[in-house]
Amino acid sequence: MSDHTADIVAVGQLVLRERQCRDRGRWAEMRACFAEDSAVRLSWFRGSGADFVTASEQMAARGDKGIHRMHPPVVDIRGERALVELGAGIETRTVLDDVELDLVSYARLSYRARRYAGEWLITALDPVYERDTLTPALPGTTLRIDPDVLAGFRPAYRMLSYVLGRRGYSIGDDLFGDDRPEQVRALEQANLTWLHG
Repeated sequence: MSDHTADIVAVGQLVLRERQCRDRGRWAEMRACFAEDSAVRLSWFRGSGADFVTASEQMAARGDKGIHRMHPPVVDIRGERALVELGAGIETRTVLDDVELDLVSYARLSYRARRYAGEWLITALDPVYERDTLTPALPGTTLRIDPDVLAGFRPAYRMLSYVLGRRGYSIGDDLFGDDRPEQVRALEQANLTWLHG
């Protein structure tokens, strides 16, 4: 295996491991995936990688857990820097108004990674939200949501915003999503500039 191929495998495994550790509650291992100067920006959190792990642990302790169904990562490496994109379906079972619900949020996870003293670490994570669904876990159960409430949320992640908002989380309106393609293109260009910088 060439060094370049080995790096592609290592970076791909890094981002998959970070998601697996979050799903399984392996917080120390998850924390070890992030560089000290890392930044995470997603629906309910903005801050450093270390603080994201702490907030994820607190979220799980409240009973709010998601499971990530991951697609194979696409890795682009230039020297000591790497970009990774992979599709994900984030599944969450929750209860609102005494109705058990399944929320699925579809996104492309965009990672930046750098090699530090021979070890690849995550320096940034930005999801690009595509769409989401919310269905009763028990078929035939009635789910009532005021359409006027949903109208106030971004189409790319409206159900996610609704559910997390009802559960007490603050959701930003300025995240990357397919409903704002010009911002997604700007993110992609910024990532490429960083990769080649």
